[in-house]
Amino acid sequence: MATPFSSLAELCEKLEKISERIPKITLVANFIGSLAEQEIAPAVRMIIGKIFPDWSQETLEVSWGTIIKVIKTLTRASKEEMLEAFSKTGDPGEMARMLLEKRKVIRQLTLMDVTSGKLTILDVYNQLKAIAKIKGEGSRERKESILETLLSRVSPMEAKYIVKIILSEMRHGVNEGLMEEVIAKLAHVPLELVERAHMMIGDIGEVAYIAVKEGYEGLRKVKMRLFHPIKPMLAQQAESVLEALKEHGGVTAFEYKLDGARVQIHKKNSEIRIFSRRLTDVTQSLPDIVELVKREIEAKEVIVEGEVIAVGENEKPLPFQFLMRRFKRIREINRLVKEIPVKLYLFDCLYVNGKLMIDEPYTRRWEVLEEIHGGIPLVPRIITNNANEAQKFFEKARNEGHEGLMAKKLDSEYTPGMRGKKWLKIKGILDTLDLVVVAADWGYGRRKNWLSDYYLAARDEISGEFLVIGKTFKGLTDEEFNEMTKKLLELKMGERGRTVFVKPEIVVEVAFDEIQKSPKYKSGYALRFARIVKIRYDKKPEEADTIQRVQELYEKQFKSKAKEPR
Repeated sequence: MATPFSSLAELCEKLEKISERIPKITLVANFIGSLAEQEIAPAVRMIIGKIFPDWSQETLEVSWGTIIKVIKTLTRASKEEMLEAFSKTGDPGEMARMLLEKRKVIRQLTLMDVTSGKLTILDVYNQLKAIAKIKGEGSRERKESILETLLSRVSPMEAKYIVKIILSEMRHGVNEGLMEEVIAKLAHVPLELVERAHMMIGDIGEVAYIAVKEGYEGLRKVKMRLFHPIKPMLAQQAESVLEALKEHGGVTAFEYKLDGARVQIHKKNSEIRIFSRRLTDVTQSLPDIVELVKREIEAKEVIVEGEVIAVGENEKPLPFQFLMRRFKRIREINRLVKEIPVKLYLFDCLYVNGKLMIDEPYTRRWEVLEEIHGGIPLVPRIITNNANEAQKFFEKARNEGHEGLMAKKLDSEYTPGMRGKKWLKIKGILDTLDLVVVAADWGYGRRKNWLSDYYLAARDEISGEFLVIGKTFKGLTDEEFNEMTKKLLELKMGERGRTVFVKPEIVVEVAFDEIQKSPKYKSGYALRFARIVKIRYDKKPEEADTIQRVQELYEKQFKSKAKEPR
């Protein structure tokens, strides 16, 4: 028997009220275990708020403005009522629920009760996929029509979670990592096996389906799929080359940390596709790199990682913002290829001619890279146990216009999507955090036409909520203020006075002087003298630093101060 969507909405409602990890895992595992086979993958995707895997390039393309318009049409709510509903919770799904519940009362009074609770999980999932397929002229109106019909047929609570799924704003603490634990529990298999299958396929819904249907053997047989990008391995920050050497047992590999865009390149014979660190296909933005790889790498099948940087005269690196123009203005790419030349440096090999390399140590992966890279340069690197030599290498990288160094443990495997100490980044500015813009204020004076004072938030690992830890209007150029204003207005979710609330999407790298305890913000922390170093359009909000990381830095800073002489 088909499972009603209301059951999934009720599950999510319960999850919002549970903070402990194990009860969440048990609750979700029991729910998925009760589903029919064909419902498993859609349900898993909707629970985590991700209808499509990152590599698919498919999107719903339903803006906050579209949702607002549909809710307003259904409820006849005034702008003031909508603002009041949003202000109470800051949650767009809860806003929809509150307004639709009021509408239900009105309709009951006029004997026009709403049909609710009759759509199944597959009904809702298929309607969302249908919305995604609508393209071209008039697509917004057609999307609005389907969404309006969908929301009119469900209860207010179901509507709440449909809105949250569309915006990928679940806020119940069940992310892909926790879902991997759910699947491992449900299928009685090791977590490592689930993680590996997810890394290979890149679709947690399909992994869940295989695990339930075929168990251990099915997951074990999962193979690497070319043109399905792998989540990048991430690094923690180190304060110095000395700290990196100590962490890596006295000897490590230091590589230049380039100020560019990290790319993952997939090649099968003459077919080449390039993916960003967000797993977005950026092949069209880099036709010159496609031709370079086609010409220089002879291996039939390969997945390599590298960094693309914009270069000026004498191949001197240009700031990151120059490179971003190549990714944001695809229609102008023929002109931009000439105006903004780029250079590719390779630094890792993940797969070659049928052999998966991620379980091999760093040194072996580098050896293979040296064998296949052709004329494409590898990132400059040294292997050393000498802190003075490493410091000189760091200064050389900085003097040449690069960010600093990466330190990589010699025996480290490649762990997709994981941030650990096997890779460490050492930069010129020590105190930086990757934070997400969740709101912005309209400026004053010269900045009156721009959203230019940004609320900066860190991600809570447990709940998935973005918690504000400071504000800043410093660091951006006029051109960047203008660009940010346009982007933030596209992400607008609500407005109160001079403040515009936005979907947490844009990541910025933020420098600061100190982290302080603060009752002003729910997070309990505030940044002193925060300023934006750069806009990281290449990073996903899930890659932002966590509030747990902020707490770590605060405590480390506090201990350091305690040691200072009085």
